Amino acid sequence: MIGPFTHQALPMRVVFGAGSLARLPEEVAALGMTRVVVLCTPGQEATGRAVAAGLGERAAGVVAEARMHVPVEVARRATARVAELGADGCVAVGGGSAIGLGKAVALADGPPLVAVPTTYAGSEMTPVWGLTEGGRKRTGRDPRVLPRTVVYDAELTLGLSASTSVVSGLNAIAHAVEGLYAPDTTPLVSLMAAEGVRALVAALPRVVADGTDRDARAGAQYGAWLCGAVLGATTMSLHHRLCHVLGGALDLPHGPTHAVVLPHALAYNGPAAAEAVRALGGALGGVDDPARELWELAGRLGAPRSLAELGMAADDVPRIAELAVSGGGANPRPVTRDGVERLLRAAWAGAPPSAPEGSPAATRR
Repeated sequence: MIGPFTHQALPMRVVFGAGSLARLPEEVAALGMTRVVVLCTPGQEATGRAVAAGLGERAAGVVAEARMHVPVEVARRATARVAELGADGCVAVGGGSAIGLGKAVALADGPPLVAVPTTYAGSEMTPVWGLTEGGRKRTGRDPRVLPRTVVYDAELTLGLSASTSVVSGLNAIAHAVEGLYAPDTTPLVSLMAAEGVRALVAALPRVVADGTDRDARAGAQYGAWLCGAVLGATTMSLHHRLCHVLGGALDLPHGPTHAVVLPHALAYNGPAAAEAVRALGGALGGVDDPARELWELAGRLGAPRSLAELGMAADDVPRIAELAVSGGGANPRPVTRDGVERLLRAAWAGAPPSAPEGSPAATRR
């Protein structure tokens, strides 16, 4: 029996397919935007300027200052520059850093956002924003930051390295995993989550094997879309809390951090989320231990599997655990200081994920 639930559909438009970037000018025009600022990272400035050129007289300028974790000072400078240029719209081109900056500008009563993602993280599908100040990353939800239109063009991801492709895809999978056991999940969310995981798990090995495989890259974008939509519809739990703390306090790279933490957070919550574990096992090809399979998948694809290799020191574990536990929020299992420390120590060392001591899953080991 399907029980009662509430599902909130997000008001956005998606344009999907190779060559879709050519439709950006008409999409911008349809939104009534006449002066658009293109936002990107310094490393994507050439792409940002090419996008601006394609917009013609509607392009008001390029701000190539986006940075990982969206430092508040960067957001303030970009917001001021967008206002100075008299823009009535922004186009964020790139991954989570560029799209995160676009969201920060929109949050500060700036103009609405159009997203052109070039990675597979999926943040373009959510009303979730994040800002980092003083070593703390704050996040929240606001409908103002949800992109009005998202343009997925696989051609734009052809230059994305195998390593970045993998960690951004695993980041997206983390959205689906948490959505499956979120307190506000729905049957529709569960379907999107399982399909998103299946799509990414099928696409990422092909992307690694042949970076020019456009079908594989389109499959990864499709998976990222679905997984991002799951995050946009549900409440974040321990996995995202840990990654936000690690990013804000230690400035660890966003995608790789998600890749490392995901199997361990899933193993921690698995004993209290049997239905989610079954759904993930099916999406991963019928495995009994999806946490271990995700850890193995990361290894097969060459992704990092330890926080130590990302730059975290062993002495950081107690401080990060304390910050994570004090953060509050929903989670299937109680979040305890000892439990989180054990999780972090395993993730720091790159050990295989294991269920919490005393749980049925741990007893079966």
